[in-house]
Amino acid sequence: MTAQTPPFRDSQLPFAKRIDDLLSRLTLEERVAMLHQFGPAVERLGVAAFRTGQEALHGVAWMGPATVFPQAVGLGATWNDELVRRVGEAVSTETRAMRSRDDRVGLNVWAPTVNLLRHPLWGRNEEGYSEDPKLTSAIATAYTRGLRGDHPAYWRTAPVLKHWLAHNNETDRATASSSVRPRVLHEYDLRAFRETVEAGTVAGVMPAYNLVNGRPNHVSPYLREQLRTWTDQDLLVCSDAGAPSNLVDSEHYFDTHEEATAASLIAGVDSFTDHGTDSTQIVERLQGALEQGLLTESDIDAAVRRQLAIRFRLGEFDPRLDPYADIKDFDTPAHRSLAREAAEQAIVLLKNDGLLPLTGQDTRIAVVGLLADECKLDWYSGTLIHRSTPLEGLYERFGADRVDFAEGVDRVRIKTSAGTYLSVPPADDATDEVRGAEGALDPALLAGRTDLPPLTTDTTGTELALIDWGGGVLTLRAPDGRYLSVAEDGFVRASADQPGGWVVQETFRLEPQESHGSRGSDESQKSHESHGSHAGGHLLKHVGTGRYVSVTADGVKVAAQNPEILELEITERGEDTVARTAAAADVVLVVAGNDPHINGRETEDRTTLALPAHQQRLLEAARAANPRTALVITSSYPYATDPADLPAVLWTAHGGQAAGTALARVLAGDVSPAGRLPQTWYASDADLPDLLDYDVIGSRQTYLYFEGTPLFPFGHGLSYASFEYGNLVAHVGENSVHVTFTVTNTGSTPADEVAQLYSRAVTPSVSRPRRELLAHRRVHVLPGASTELTFELPLSAFEFWDVVHGIRRVEPGPYELLVGASSEDVRLRATIELDGTPTTPRPVLELGLNAADFDEQRGAEIVDRTKVSGDAVTPTQGNHGSQESLEGLEGLEGQGNTAELVYRGCDFGPATGTVAVTFEVSGEGSLELALDGGPVTARLDVPATRGPYDYTTVAVPFSATEVHDLHIGLRGPVRLAHVGFSG
Repeated sequence: MTAQTPPFRDSQLPFAKRIDDLLSRLTLEERVAMLHQFGPAVERLGVAAFRTGQEALHGVAWMGPATVFPQAVGLGATWNDELVRRVGEAVSTETRAMRSRDDRVGLNVWAPTVNLLRHPLWGRNEEGYSEDPKLTSAIATAYTRGLRGDHPAYWRTAPVLKHWLAHNNETDRATASSSVRPRVLHEYDLRAFRETVEAGTVAGVMPAYNLVNGRPNHVSPYLREQLRTWTDQDLLVCSDAGAPSNLVDSEHYFDTHEEATAASLIAGVDSFTDHGTDSTQIVERLQGALEQGLLTESDIDAAVRRQLAIRFRLGEFDPRLDPYADIKDFDTPAHRSLAREAAEQAIVLLKNDGLLPLTGQDTRIAVVGLLADECKLDWYSGTLIHRSTPLEGLYERFGADRVDFAEGVDRVRIKTSAGTYLSVPPADDATDEVRGAEGALDPALLAGRTDLPPLTTDTTGTELALIDWGGGVLTLRAPDGRYLSVAEDGFVRASADQPGGWVVQETFRLEPQESHGSRGSDESQKSHESHGSHAGGHLLKHVGTGRYVSVTADGVKVAAQNPEILELEITERGEDTVARTAAAADVVLVVAGNDPHINGRETEDRTTLALPAHQQRLLEAARAANPRTALVITSSYPYATDPADLPAVLWTAHGGQAAGTALARVLAGDVSPAGRLPQTWYASDADLPDLLDYDVIGSRQTYLYFEGTPLFPFGHGLSYASFEYGNLVAHVGENSVHVTFTVTNTGSTPADEVAQLYSRAVTPSVSRPRRELLAHRRVHVLPGASTELTFELPLSAFEFWDVVHGIRRVEPGPYELLVGASSEDVRLRATIELDGTPTTPRPVLELGLNAADFDEQRGAEIVDRTKVSGDAVTPTQGNHGSQESLEGLEGLEGQGNTAELVYRGCDFGPATGTVAVTFEVSGEGSLELALDGGPVTARLDVPATRGPYDYTTVAVPFSATEVHDLHIGLRGPVRLAHVGFSG
């Protein structure tokens, strides 16, 4: 180092010393400016501008062409850690290569999403890996390890996990609070984050929009109390887009933006994503918070330090030492091969009565359905360089002369009230454009095309393809393949290559004329859809703008007034063409599913598990015409579709650029399917809890607790081979359990098998999972061969969260080990005995009871004790609270604005016992106490306090001795934080 070289440029010094030096050289104004997502350059020091956030969920997204891998839920379905690590490596390699030619591409990647797939109606189901925390953390750790790279000092990219915490609903996502009891928090939601952070492959996390226990995630105490205790590394916490403003504007949690921004920074947010590229408002809020004494310079420095730590790890200040600086590998043959391999491994064979594989030399195949010739992308996809649809894959594998195709759309002409028809004018000189091909820092700002002529009317019109996606939502496509879309000027044009965008401009609703403006229009539309009828007078509502199609002298446009009354003339029904095509084939493949931009996506949850009615009609038409019909579901989430009359059913997530090729190879038997379901497929909507019910224990959610019969269970997936399991041996050591068993391929086909190891506490003192995944391994086994699998399970794998003492512990006693091919297909069992800390009664005289540490509840939700930390419990204000089955306090069951809490095994002391109880409460209402579900023994009215955070302590005589279950009833908007007992 020369005398003129500052220490922060000295690569021989530790990063920490270099960061200290750089921090000391930055002015307060420069440090504050760095806290926005788009931090400006500090030219006097030669420090470049820096942006947090580059989407890279299953390929580099938003920045133009890139390799597109299967959706995240599809990567989860591979159950293959090593494969996913290689995918992460390829994605980060392309990130580096793209950045070398476009500095808009960032190296702080916002991926993966580790939110657990607790509820299959969540609109963003496609973004997660699994409903199980162990599988999620294993896949997430593999992906982040690939993203990070293996150099000890420098990182290829810096991955940020999304979305902290308990975030599974798009409905009211910026204002809804997830009520998460301590056991669910520690055993379920935190666990997926924790194990990945502890692996050392994560640069940070992104808080979610929602609240947890009444407190916004962007001021979550768990960032400090949990996240930052899991690693010695500096972790960067990046806000979600617009979330800092939400704290005031929509959540109304703080009165001023200065308060909100200061609280977020102190809680642990280090980078504020707000107002796009304009940093002025965040900078002004931070400066205002400093001036008001809400922040100190040390608060600013802590956040800047964590950001600089990431930048040093990314090699920004050591370009000559950065091992990844010269990467140019992009769209390589290896990446293309990996995309195909991942798509193959993601395919799950759900049912097969011998129809598959298709090995006949002269078999004539009909491929039909709305997705049969589609390669769909989602919001977090890159732009396709290569594209393979099921139809194209089948053509390539079997030959076009053996494959027939019918899409199954309804062909329609749309007649106006004047007797003319909507017409798509020619646009012969128009250039083909693919949405997002040029890349955009914020693709939500991409505008629709206005260079094409708007629709007009004439005497013949244009025959359009009507595609009904369910829920009354449809798209209309011109003969040249372009979708009708609405640009900012309001005109309707055939201009979009696919539906897409943050606000989709290609979707419409047909509303019967007679229901326009009436309260019954939704029901009328549902009835219309179920019968598959689009005849009669209709208004055509554009979903994106909420306006109706009208005909003007300048062309067809959407407007707030004068909607056109339209009549659909159906020239061809989709089910008729499907039936004709199916009848002429030896085997029929019905490809059904979803468009990831419609009906279930970010900002929009699904309303049902049912397959959309249009696609159900196509399936029934094909099955009626040809009993040798297989269903291929290509979707971002599960469906509840009865497979009884179908000889074969497969599922794959949207498989990226090689989806069609991969599917054809599996159908042909070139590859034996070995994907496994990463979440439970329920049989009907009746099996589902409320979307906003996050208490997986109380409402018996996911395979861990679900007691019904699923359509297909967690971990399910079939093969063209058959496997036997044997020789299970388990040995309990001082710190771990050693498990071995063998898997033998008893079939004639080389194939992968996914061996799954579960456990079950045999005699638990509290409700524990029916079975819980401990480990898994995907192995390739040749016919007749056997492989021995070995697992070393830490004793911590058998822990649960002890709410009495606020710790994780192993409960002593017997545990059953279950080995098999799914959570329900158990082939081997063994029982082991574990030592641990015995369960003892709650020492309520000594510790009292934190209200949120209940064992069971009915009608309660957890809320914030203060705006900084702590929990309280109150009767739920909605209908989404978990309703556990328990013997309740007399008069509480079925009443609104009431709740019941149960605390098992409370030790009230010997003969003298407990003589009084004190409650730390706020709000207004009453409390009731009973023992063992018996009569009320104490009742207390709570006078109104000044506000929800103004707690008071009230006492009432109460007599109890020895050990009992305590029931506490709450009436009215009262908040209970703590219960104390005195003898």
